[in-house]
Amino acid sequence: MINLNRRTCISLAIGLIFSAVALYFTFVNIPIRELVEYLKDINYWWVVPSLIVAFLSYVLRAVRWQIILLPVKKTGFWNSFHPVMIGFMLSSVFPGRVGEIARPAIFYKREGVEFPKVLATAGIDRIFDAVALLAIFIYILATVNIDPSLDIVFGNYHLTPALLDGIWKAALKFSAAIIGMIVLISFSTTRAMFNRIILKTPDALFFTGQPFREKLRAGLCTRIAGLLDNLAVGFDILKNPFYLVVCLLLSFALWALLGFALWLMTLGFPGVEISFLQAFAVEIIICFFIMLPSVPGYWGLWEAGGVFGLMIFGIPAKEAAGLTLSYHFFHLVPVIIAGIMSAVIVGVKLVNAVSPEAAD
Repeated sequence: MINLNRRTCISLAIGLIFSAVALYFTFVNIPIRELVEYLKDINYWWVVPSLIVAFLSYVLRAVRWQIILLPVKKTGFWNSFHPVMIGFMLSSVFPGRVGEIARPAIFYKREGVEFPKVLATAGIDRIFDAVALLAIFIYILATVNIDPSLDIVFGNYHLTPALLDGIWKAALKFSAAIIGMIVLISFSTTRAMFNRIILKTPDALFFTGQPFREKLRAGLCTRIAGLLDNLAVGFDILKNPFYLVVCLLLSFALWALLGFALWLMTLGFPGVEISFLQAFAVEIIICFFIMLPSVPGYWGLWEAGGVFGLMIFGIPAKEAAGLTLSYHFFHLVPVIIAGIMSAVIVGVKLVNAVSPEAAD
């Protein structure tokens, strides 16, 4: 059952703070009455093709997870699609991003496989997302033309082209580090070396008692070593060049679809004229913003990321806020509906969905 335990309450409290701060800085200088009037002038028919394109991204996401699951169990499309949609729905309505755990929990219960290994595949799924996002982000910041006089103020911070240039270079280094770590964990020899180091770490605490060191070794260190081994199961897919390329292509394609979905929305919004590549950049920026703690549904951080990204490309704050709010609402509600429908189809009780033992 989804209980508001201490950890969940802390997560919710931190999320409320982040979301409140983001909402304040996003809308403090935007007249609400003018924003409401602007929302009345929008051509909402463009929401329909935007939703269709966005839905296809979830289809590709399910196919990608289906491939990543191959080392654990070969499964059908719907067996991966329904947990994916339920997971996104739960993260949209409950605190603590419980959908990240619910997805593998549901698959584990229905397919009768080891939960840690399924959980690891969900982690690998997110790593593919991170690699694709960072690669796209680096490419866009390195190639998209940005006004040299750009200076956007957020509180005491100034966003300038020089800062953006530093960000994409730092992202490049971070991406290289992630890829290097994935490669090292994928090989049994280096993974065994990491595990030996992890299990010997308590010995460095020579000033503590032997019982404490052994307890630490049998507890935390053993769990970390086991996590690396489970991650390696997910990384097994990387050893097959064909599946690796397919997963990478699916990752880039699904994010391109989301960028295209945002660009389609802009066609119905007066005063918002950006290219597909710029819309793609805004989508990526939103994704980076919502990685921070937030309330369920990412309210506040989503808006801050969208307005921030659109203003980089010269869109006025009012129009940027109108587009971002509409895009968020019209793309969040269908995900919730689809997730509920998937839960009904597979017979999952939503109040129990986050527990591996209760995901029936």
